[in-house]
Amino acid sequence: MDIFGIGTSEILFIIILALIILGPKDLQKSGRTIGRWLRNIVTSDGWKMFQQTSRELRTLPNRLMRDANEELGQVGNELKKATDLTGSKPYNSITPPRPQPSPITIPTPDNKIEPPDSVEIKTNESDAKIDA
Repeated sequence: MDIFGIGTSEILFIIILALIILGPKDLQKSGRTIGRWLRNIVTSDGWKMFQQTSRELRTLPNRLMRDANEELGQVGNELKKATDLTGSKPYNSITPPRPQPSPITIPTPDNKIEPPDSVEIKTNESDAKIDA
């Protein structure tokens, strides 16, 4: 049981402390006074407004998500209707045009590359050790 964020053991401690400080007769009078004061607060318009605002703030995230979901559904339906009216395919199914092949260059004596006359293959000593 929590009242104003105060647990049962704290309330019991406050009551025992008040009994020691005020005594039994003054404790009854102060209890009535505190009870009337709390009743006036709870039945006031300010408290009702506070409760209503608190309730609205707790439900605000759910309401915002529901409204956003409804708007997304409406936009999706409008897009679907627009694509149905045009009779065209959706954007993602349109294939892009093929790129044109680059022109082939024919080698001329000026830019001709000739292979080397002789190719020598050298082996490293480390390659021979790995193979053995």
